[in-house]
Amino acid sequence: MNTLEQISRTVENQKHTVIAAFVPLELSLLNYKPAPDSWSILECLEHLNRYSRYYNQVLAKAINANTGSEHEQKISYTWLGKKSLDMVRPDNGKKSKTVRHMNPNNSQLSHQTLEEFLDHQTELLQLLDKAKDANLNKKAIPVEFFKLLKLRIGETLEFVALHQERHLQQALKVKKQLPVTQAAA
Repeated sequence: MNTLEQISRTVENQKHTVIAAFVPLELSLLNYKPAPDSWSILECLEHLNRYSRYYNQVLAKAINANTGSEHEQKISYTWLGKKSLDMVRPDNGKKSKTVRHMNPNNSQLSHQTLEEFLDHQTELLQLLDKAKDANLNKKAIPVEFFKLLKLRIGETLEFVALHQERHLQQALKVKKQLPVTQAAA
């Protein structure tokens, strides 16, 4: 991926996917779980909302603190950044266990989860636009579950987009498993 333009296109596509694929669904379908230990569509989105609540805020702070003079717009990667990106790539079929406070399993969720997700995407797109004037290679973003470790601004933006893509694909797989009689109604 590695450019702000590519990341922005990905986030725009993700936003449109949610609007087209999930917004029209009834609440019962959005909360449908193919298995007790799997996530519903809304649980996938709530998981992403929990990450966005953290990362959008710290990204905004880091971008605002690191804007100004001309900066290299090509994202370079640290070892931690490469490892983090590899872990969340949608084509990485390896299941990852999420930290407890980011796990929405068995949450009571409503259409508000969809609205919040779309709001976060609007905010993320604004951050991506502001990042054009920032030093993308500044190590300024504490990792959510272990704040002593820091990622660079650019690799964090890419991490967020890839993580979202992974869980949106998961949610689309759940949609394919919706009960036929209910999904058609």
